Amino acid sequence: KRDVKGLYKKAREGKIKGFTGVDQAYEPPSKPELVLKAGEQSVDECVQHIVAALMADEIVPQGAVSVVRELFVPSDKKAAAQQEAEALPAVEITKLDLQWTQVLAEGWATPLSGFMREREYLQSQHFGCLLDGGVTNQSVPIVLPIKTADKERLDGCSAFTLKYGDKRIAILRKPEFYPHNKEERCSRQFGTANQGHPYIKMIFDSGDWLVGGDLEVLDRITWGDGLDQYRLTPRELRARFKEIGADAVFAFQLRNPVHNGHALLMTDTRRRLLERGYKNPVLLLHPLGGWTKDDDVPLPVRMKQHAAILEDKVLDPDNTVIAIFPSPMMYAGPTEVQWHAKSRMSTGANFYIVGRDPAGMPHPDGTRDLYDHTHGAKVLTMAPGLTQLEIVPFRVAAYNLKKKAMDFFSPERKDDFLFISGTKMRKMAREAETPPDGFMAPKAWKVMVEYYQSLS
Repeated sequence: KRDVKGLYKKAREGKIKGFTGVDQAYEPPSKPELVLKAGEQSVDECVQHIVAALMADEIVPQGAVSVVRELFVPSDKKAAAQQEAEALPAVEITKLDLQWTQVLAEGWATPLSGFMREREYLQSQHFGCLLDGGVTNQSVPIVLPIKTADKERLDGCSAFTLKYGDKRIAILRKPEFYPHNKEERCSRQFGTANQGHPYIKMIFDSGDWLVGGDLEVLDRITWGDGLDQYRLTPRELRARFKEIGADAVFAFQLRNPVHNGHALLMTDTRRRLLERGYKNPVLLLHPLGGWTKDDDVPLPVRMKQHAAILEDKVLDPDNTVIAIFPSPMMYAGPTEVQWHAKSRMSTGANFYIVGRDPAGMPHPDGTRDLYDHTHGAKVLTMAPGLTQLEIVPFRVAAYNLKKKAMDFFSPERKDDFLFISGTKMRKMAREAETPPDGFMAPKAWKVMVEYYQSLS
């Protein structure tokens, strides 16, 4: 149908010789600038490789490409990099710094090339975005605090090593030191500088300088806690979604145990996506695995509880991928929820479920909640640099006394519903009280009871 002039037909009949695409010999370039494996990769993947090449030559901006920017040293250069890391001056980093190093190394903060330099820091603080090479949402600063003594010792070095314990983790090149204005940073990021807030307290206790630079991470960061198999990188998650044939991915960020109200929201999201014509929408159940405050349920307990939810098939394991998101929790409300959404874009997710009061906590003075419960969802629908994501708003679920199951709350039938707060749930678990049928899967509730009773 496309051979309008009939030339291909004549070439196949032998009437035209040396015809391109028929009998003309293919002469592969000796030094190709780009190789596309069209027989192995999808059209979209090939397009992204082309755009990445154009981006490298500064023909198109960084914001036009969705490839993940990992910061690991290539395998063929690792031996030399490790040798260099041993010889360079070193600075000791904290566990929190190591978690942020993992976030950067695996590409969750693409397109950052390392800890923020001052220009990137100011863009994040004042605009909530990175502006060089296109607009990319980056609502929280990813920075490396450093003490004055270390700053004076390392000032003038072209590179130094980041060390955690006895292990050299990464090389930071072309370092740039700048003042750590802690009160201003906290006021902009959290809306308060009250040191009763646990993450703010860690900021005030950290170094008086920040250092940014290009990061070269020597090895994949692991924690040896029996959960490393769940710490899938964005590239690994993309490969997993491709392997199971997902045509839509909807992500759910959580730092708490899953009850059947959460599950209702997730299963309802999948139902709506199927109604829109998707064939295999897949849930990314993505609990946060970095630092959390002391009264949050620890990650190993949460993962055990999530496994019980899947075992009881409250969520369908056939269309659910569970993985750990390595970021620390900051409790920065609507500012932080943008980071939670933006980082999931690196996995290829195109839908994001936002909860009630995301990344919230009580005010340190104990008088109220720190953030408006509705602002996280509202901000996400307006946030710049999140165009790949469609935001799925939170719907309030409560226990329906008539249905004996979790159900979406209806104000017209408010007397039919029972709200079980987190405080009440924790009290019930400590006292080994059985919740109403349908509130939480029995095996998952048993995990909660065992944990809370272990505390007392």
